This record gives sequence, C-alpha cells and structure tokens, in this order.
Amino acid sequence: MHTPSPSSHWRATVAALLLPLLLAACGRDTETPVRPLQAQPWTLPAPPGAAQPDLVRAPDGRLLLSWLEPAGDGHRLRLAGTRPGADWEPTRTIAEGSDWFVNWADTPHVYALGDGSLWAHWLRNTGPSRMDYGIALARSGDDGYSWTPAAAVHPGGSRGDHGFVSFWEQGQGQLGIAWLDSRQKAAAAGGGHDGHDGDGHHGGAAMMLRAAVHGADGAQLREWPLDASTCDCCPTAAARSGKGVVVVYRGRGAGEIRDIRIVRFDGQAWTPPRPVHADGWHFAGCPVNGPAVAAQGPRVWVAWYTEAGGWPELRAAVSQDGGDSFAAPVTLVRGPQLLGRVAVAAADDQLYAAWLEELPEGLQLLRLMRYTADLRRGEMQVVATFPARGRASGMPRMQVADGAAWLVWTEVVDGTPALRGAVAR
Repeated sequence: MHTPSPSSHWRATVAALLLPLLLAACGRDTETPVRPLQAQPWTLPAPPGAAQPDLVRAPDGRLLLSWLEPAGDGHRLRLAGTRPGADWEPTRTIAEGSDWFVNWADTPHVYALGDGSLWAHWLRNTGPSRMDYGIALARSGDDGYSWTPAAAVHPGGSRGDHGFVSFWEQGQGQLGIAWLDSRQKAAAAGGGHDGHDGDGHHGGAAMMLRAAVHGADGAQLREWPLDASTCDCCPTAAARSGKGVVVVYRGRGAGEIRDIRIVRFDGQAWTPPRPVHADGWHFAGCPVNGPAVAAQGPRVWVAWYTEAGGWPELRAAVSQDGGDSFAAPVTLVRGPQLLGRVAVAAADDQLYAAWLEELPEGLQLLRLMRYTADLRRGEMQVVATFPARGRASGMPRMQVADGAAWLVWTEVVDGTPALRGAVAR
C-alpha cells in the first residue's frame, strides 16, 4: 500500500480547503464572465540585497518604488519612479545611516502629494534598548533629489517603539500620518520597554494608535490619540473615501481579542474606533499582520487575516457608506499555507487582492485575485513561485495603474534578498 508523503497530505489538505472557496468566489454569479488575469515579469531597478519595498501611485500617475539596501555598516533608503510601461527614472537616495532600526514588517514608506512634494519615513534607534526607536520624517520638493533633515514625528526623547506608519494627503501640501506609539507603555514601565516579544500590558498600558498632520515646512500642525489599545506590531493602512480618510489597524480588546478596527477623519474630527467585523479572534500575542484597505468614493474595502474560525483565513468586507458599516465578510482563502500578509488596491469598481502562501519545499506563492465591487465574483492568478521561507519574503506591495496590477515582493536567492516585480492584466 502506498503511504502519502507529508507534503502530499499537506497539498491535499490545502486543496480541500481552497477549492470550495475559489469555486464560490468565481461562481456565485455566472451571468457576467470575468476576464482572466495574465501576469508577466516587471523588471525593477533595485540591486541584489534590496529588501523592504514600498510601492505607491503618485497623483501624476507615476509608480514610485522605494527599498532598503546595505550601505557600509548601515542602510540606505532608495527611490525610483516610472510611468506604467516606460523606463525607470534615475535612482535617488533618500537617506542613509548606521543607527537605523530595520525590520521585515515595520518598513519605510514614501508618499507623493498633489503639490508635487514627496515624503518619506524610516526608523532610527533612539535609546539604549533594542526596542527604543522612532519615526524619522523627511520631505522633498524636487522629486526626491534632495531632502529636508529628518525630524521625529513623536516627542523627542520618547522611549519605546514608534512605527507601522500610514500616510495620506490631508490638504494642499499637508501630509497625514498615523502610527503605533508606545509612549504610554514606556511611561507605565518607568521609562523601560519590553519590546514586541511579550506584547504585554504594564499596569493596563498598551500600544496606541496616534495620528498627526504635517505642513509643507515639515512642522507638525495637529496630533491626536485615536485608540488607546492596539496590537503592538501589526501594520496600519489608510485610504481616502468620499467621507474622509479611513485608517484601519488591528485592535486589542478585552480578553486579548485581536480584531480589525477602523477610524475616519472628516478633516476636523475622528470617529471613535469601531470593528470592521467582530471576528472574536483570541490571540495572546502580536500576530505581526495587519489589514489592508482601498477606497473609491463612498465604497471602502478592507482585507485582513484571522484565525477566529480555527484555521488561518483571509477575509474581506465592503462598506458602501465610507466605513460607517460593513457587509458580512467574505472568505478569500483559508488554509495552513497562508502567511497572513495581504495587499489590496481598487480601480474601475474592482478590488485586487494579493497574498503570500508557503509550500513545504522552501517555496512561496504570490497569488492575485480580482473581484467585482461587491466581492461576489473573482478570478485568481498565481503571479510567482519563488524561494523564500517565513518572514524572509516580507510584505507584498501592489498598485493598480493603466488597467493593470503592479506587484513587488522579495525573494531569497542564495541567502540574499532580491526584489522582484510583475504586472497582471
């Protein structure tokens, strides 16, 4: 009698979980066929050793790619831009240093405003503890060829960690920024900090979500505390809906419930935190994965990872009223192969979702699905199969431009990270 190998059993388990979900996603409504996606490689300008990519779409239609690369005994943050289908512009250096905090999940970001300015952030060590680090913010008025001196977003001398940044355009020449802030944890610990490992309270103190607006001169104009209890190390995400900017993040509720929450800013005030959906996921630690968000007009889509049902699962939900309420979530995919890192983008009343899965042979998959606005129909494409394990592949990045999804991820070639790209139409 033939005994199945562990890997074949694993594949069978995954197939059994995936097939009904994919059939449901693709076959809920067969009246309107969905055009198949086709992916092809996208050559990137990043050198071997590059990692921690970010990909954003500028108001002028360009795609801006940033990444970290080694620089002597430190790191360098680099930037390159392109228009869809065109050659890459010259690569620019945003900043470099030997005192940076570099992390696979808490990565630098770049953002472009309508006035032509570019903004960037990275993380710098600020104290004696390994987990004392803060957000350095800089602005460029000449398309990234020169940058202002970096300034801290949070109060100078703050102990503990500050990171997991999201950006948005708040007004003419003004940048909105949200981040996770540990000042109340550090204060409760008497100036010390336990880092992300324990994700523990100090006398009831927890990580916070805070937000601010910075003016064209880089100065902070306003700042707000948005939520007093969040997951310590899960990325945040932001998007502009027709009713204002929404920020989504993983909360931390009573009994260690780690569900996704949303707040919205109308330009004057923030709404109270509320759940996107009450999953009820109990997890006494930080899962190091956060939600992704996209918006068009009053419609807001949020995708996230949970294990509330006993299995790793990616869910998505759509709001038709700017995030005030959400329809019941839809399961995108479920199974032990999921790594919990998801990216979304929206265009032409369609939602694109990309995520990573892991195979038992030291390989990972990047999958892409394109859905109708109501999440009732969709089609899937395997964008790439590549060598990587666990966290080495980091966070996938995606933007939609020129009728296509543009994706960036990290492979590991002979022990060295390398950025790869693809475009799917």
